[in-house]
Amino acid sequence: MEDFFFNFVGFGFMIFLPLLKNRFVSAIQFITYFSKFSYNPRSSYKTQAHLHDEVDFFNWLLSISESSNLEQPVKQIHSQVILTSLCSAFLLARLISVYSKLSLISDAQKVFASAPVDCFCNPFFWNSILRANISLSRYKETLKFYGRMRDVNIQPDGFGFPLIVRACGMKGDIKLCRSVHCHVISTGFFNNVCVSNELLVMYGEIGQMDIASKLFDRMSVRNCVSWNIMVSGFTKNFDCSSAFEMLCRMEEEGLQPNSVTWTSLLSSFARCSQNDKTWEFFVLMREKGINATAESIAVVISTCAELKVCIKGEILHGYVITAGFENYVFVRNALISMYGKNNNVENAEYLFLGLKSKSIVSWNALISSYAQAGLCDEAFSVFLRLDNSGDDLKVRSNVVTWTALINGFVSKARYRESMEIFRQMLFAQVLANAVTVASMLSVCGELSALPLGREIHGHCFRRLMDTDILVINGLINMYMKCGSVWTGHSLFLKMIYRDINSWNTMISGYGMHGFGQSAQKMFDQMLDSGIQPDEVTFVAILSAFSHSGLVAEGCALFDRMTCDFQIEPQLEHYACMVDLLGRAGLLEEASDILKSMPMEPNKPVWGALLNACKMHKNTHVAAETAPQIFNLSSEVTGSYMLLSNLYADSGRWDESAKVRLSAKTRGLRKIPGQSWIEVNKKSHAFAAGKSLNSEIEELHRVLQDLNLHMVIESRVSKGMLRTEAEVEEGYTW
Repeated sequence: MEDFFFNFVGFGFMIFLPLLKNRFVSAIQFITYFSKFSYNPRSSYKTQAHLHDEVDFFNWLLSISESSNLEQPVKQIHSQVILTSLCSAFLLARLISVYSKLSLISDAQKVFASAPVDCFCNPFFWNSILRANISLSRYKETLKFYGRMRDVNIQPDGFGFPLIVRACGMKGDIKLCRSVHCHVISTGFFNNVCVSNELLVMYGEIGQMDIASKLFDRMSVRNCVSWNIMVSGFTKNFDCSSAFEMLCRMEEEGLQPNSVTWTSLLSSFARCSQNDKTWEFFVLMREKGINATAESIAVVISTCAELKVCIKGEILHGYVITAGFENYVFVRNALISMYGKNNNVENAEYLFLGLKSKSIVSWNALISSYAQAGLCDEAFSVFLRLDNSGDDLKVRSNVVTWTALINGFVSKARYRESMEIFRQMLFAQVLANAVTVASMLSVCGELSALPLGREIHGHCFRRLMDTDILVINGLINMYMKCGSVWTGHSLFLKMIYRDINSWNTMISGYGMHGFGQSAQKMFDQMLDSGIQPDEVTFVAILSAFSHSGLVAEGCALFDRMTCDFQIEPQLEHYACMVDLLGRAGLLEEASDILKSMPMEPNKPVWGALLNACKMHKNTHVAAETAPQIFNLSSEVTGSYMLLSNLYADSGRWDESAKVRLSAKTRGLRKIPGQSWIEVNKKSHAFAAGKSLNSEIEELHRVLQDLNLHMVIESRVSKGMLRTEAEVEEGYTW
């Protein structure tokens, strides 16, 4: 007893006294524990009772150190375990667990590596290292330890298999997932509900919900967790109809869906952008007497923000207050976003200022809400407030902050400012993510800034982002809009996986350059690959036919929209058809299409017809179209100028003057068109009759010199200038 006591004197002063202070352990408890060790710890002989008591003592110390979240006491306990030769599988497993909870994974692995040989025969010991790695999302290391288990012929148990299966789902390797599934079946753990539930989660993570459904149907025992996992799996894979069917089936089998089930269902419809349905099911959930959770409330609030319906958001805000969820930061952040998107700046600011502790997520919520509402200047003002908010390094602008700000300016077509913000972001050494890069590529496409787009492409290649589908789609769109059709096509061919946006971008790119037949081939290839077209696809292909004069093909495809693809034509599709027929000179047919529309035509539809009238100088149809356009509220004068110029081209000057006078009376003004040229990576803008650049005179001199050179070359080629004197004299013109 004395030897053992003095062996722990130094150890006790460093550990026991702080623990006594923090955990209120009495001295009597220490005496009780020490009294159990009435033997020499260095003795070669220890009874099983002694060993058991000694292991319990160290386990008790580890529990206290674990709750104290202190690193040094755990390492000192570890050293005492080594000194007393108590290297049992249970105690080493506890050490591994405590080290992992302190994020000291390297120490945990050292414990595992230095363990006695007999520990490796215990599945409990293996489970500890599996759990340590999976808790820190180290799925590759987890699978390596699983491979070592197979090498030494140790079979995982009902606690080890769920950890291994979870690692497979995190890696996303379908072959590996199926291999582990087979191992589960061969070892007889298929009927273990915990293992089966984890298999359901795994297949949901890798998008194999058909296999998950078969597995679910074959489960001999299912609990409420099993049902919730299935609903959540369909949610992650954007299959809201199957998620709802699973909930109905659950009720049919006599099980009551709980709040977790309903939250997953609401998330499913929200992910699929079915915001109205999300609200309906939230109301149904409340009618069934299910109490809403903070998570479900946050989901529904986010859909109200997308719906731009502030009244529903205010109702939910009232429920948040009465239910006591107002202090949940993520709920308040959702409210901030909702009010911001509905242009209710005062309420968004009020909720933000009411936060006791403002995290970067809260700042991002406010900036994003302003940016998505189109209030770019307000978003930038909040951004400046964030940078001046204090010295807390945790509250600093991150890539989400910068990206939200950039997207706000891009959405309002303030491309130059968005490019400047992107430069400032790079100077601040904030690494852009795929969303940021995609936004900047769209800016390059709109400005036809091909050199900058190529620089961003190189940046993506160096950062290994050129395999991200969002980035590749952005690159294809940029190259297409900048006229590099072959480069965009090459990138498309190299894609391993193509989504609907990839195909739409290619079709639209071919269409804008007049390659209608290429666009049609791309459309046919998309159908052959099993991708179903959406509304955007038909806008792109119909526009391509319009710019290529493929009238018959366009009309046939327009008829197929409803019959073959069950897509009802919208205003954009009718505008494409009017433009298609109008460009071909079929103005009467275009007018008939417009009159047969099931909805009221908007300005783009009328404008397409009016533009066709100007193209073919048809003043009769234009005169019928003009009153309809004038009745539409608009702040631009495009249609007025089209009609005025049409009358002027036809010699009807009085009518032309009346149209211009009407626009002036309404207070409308013509937005001047601009052109720009890029010289030495610097853009110079021009407008008719107005200088927008201090170097415009120098550019004019360069253009005059080029014009003079062309005149001289033309005269020389025609034999009009033969001598050097005559050539030199030509320079004086």
